[in-house]
Amino acid sequence: MEERGLRWYEHSMFFPKRFRTPLSITFSFVATHNHFVLDRGGKVFKQSAPVIKLPAGASEEDHLALLALLNSSTACFWMKQVFHNKGGGGIGGGLASEEWEQFYEYTGTNLKGFPIPPDPNAQARTLATALDQAAQRLSALDPARVLADNWIPTKLPSLLEQARTQAATIVCQMIALQEELDWLNYRLYGLTDQDLCDHATPPEIHLGERPFEIALARRLASGAAQTTWFARHHSTPITAIPSHWPDDYRALTERRLDAAATNPWIRLVEQPEYKRRWNREPWDSRQRRALQDWLLDHLEGLCHAPALLTVAQLAERARHSEAFQQVAALYSGSDTFDARTLAGELVASDQVPQMAAARYKPNAMSKFRAWQETWERQRAEDAIDARTALAPSDPAHLTQDQARALKAEQIGEIPLPPKYAASDFRKPSFWGLRGKLDVPKERFFSLPGCERPGDTTLVIGWAGLDHLQRAQAIAAWYLERKEQDGWDATRLMPLLVALAELSPWLKQWHNALDPEFGERLGDYYEGFLHEELRQLELARDTLQTWAPAAPRRGRR
Repeated sequence: MEERGLRWYEHSMFFPKRFRTPLSITFSFVATHNHFVLDRGGKVFKQSAPVIKLPAGASEEDHLALLALLNSSTACFWMKQVFHNKGGGGIGGGLASEEWEQFYEYTGTNLKGFPIPPDPNAQARTLATALDQAAQRLSALDPARVLADNWIPTKLPSLLEQARTQAATIVCQMIALQEELDWLNYRLYGLTDQDLCDHATPPEIHLGERPFEIALARRLASGAAQTTWFARHHSTPITAIPSHWPDDYRALTERRLDAAATNPWIRLVEQPEYKRRWNREPWDSRQRRALQDWLLDHLEGLCHAPALLTVAQLAERARHSEAFQQVAALYSGSDTFDARTLAGELVASDQVPQMAAARYKPNAMSKFRAWQETWERQRAEDAIDARTALAPSDPAHLTQDQARALKAEQIGEIPLPPKYAASDFRKPSFWGLRGKLDVPKERFFSLPGCERPGDTTLVIGWAGLDHLQRAQAIAAWYLERKEQDGWDATRLMPLLVALAELSPWLKQWHNALDPEFGERLGDYYEGFLHEELRQLELARDTLQTWAPAAPRRGRR
């Protein structure tokens, strides 16, 4: 970027041709196994998910044919000989004691050497197509997708239960199809001359029932092996071929077990470290998260107006919705839940205070001040650059060279502001919603310490409000508390802090002459803040020293 004359905060290069074909194959940069996915467009991937683009004109069938090879156990074996083994890092960050737990770095550069065998009958593509279709059906049954559809509140529990059952069936079908794909690839890559594929529709296979798992369970039972494979994948080890399978498939499985025992090449690949794990997040946790997201979406939709409200007021609005009542009952596990308590818990998980001192710990406020200084210097740069757009006859006009020289003289190089750490935030949830660059991702902003009389629940607003709407909402709340409730300077201070921190942004984005009010609203709110400070006999600098009251601790 520096070689092209760009600053750290400016956009880098964009290559339109790369994005004209919607189909892409993306994969996980770091993973224990190979995970290649067909993307049909509409997504943006970062460096942790590299993208494969086939030549222009490549069809969806071409992409699926390649996926059939890339997602096979044979491909996984090849990749683990080529890609970098990152070693440890098992579950919970512990050591990966077994080979299938170890992470590899899957890079596009090394992937260029991946061998593509001929498949004259397009069998791999056919299986990949069936897997893709099953995956799309499975995706439609996800709890979040079920909740996103139209549904009758009283029928929601049965809809979710039906989706759970159908999803479990499809997963078993996909496991069976993936097995067919793996055994087909053994022949395509020359590991065996035998045809060990089922040319009809294979029966459903549960985790723990694949040939390599049966062989592993037998070694486990005899004491010849020790593994956490079954426990980690929530499956039951079995040593006998399932009796409910059709006779021909049982016979095929026996042949596969024999091939894995006698063929050294197949035995090498039919191991946990190369076989697809199917380690999906349990349905219950996915359903709970989907219910939580639906409830938060509903609550968020009730506070889009540019005004503040309390959690109690929000809960009262939600209480009249039959759909909210049904989803909340499923989420809480009881139809006698308390709406105010539930709304408070939900909002608390997705809110960040408007005032910086309520977001960060005291020793992190210096980082916030450094960011404020960076923003001010950027605004000063913008003001100088804006003069280059003036007419040459304007006395304030600057050429590009003059602007560059003036910025160097008055502003200088703008240093990179410090990144935040998790320890800088007052609550872990704030860190999760903001991150090291303090980028807002929350649904609600809050004003702790500004609760109204008779209602001690948190004061909140919708995070989708722009700076002007936030200022209007905060100013209205401020005047109500001052004029109706008689708050003194100490009680009003956090509201003034919030307005002061918004003021630079109001001047930057909302200071054009407003046709409705005939004023520049950035200047208006700066004047409003100045006048209120004068009336309360507060110096502007005192706002920077404000900090929220320490939380009360219960008796020991």
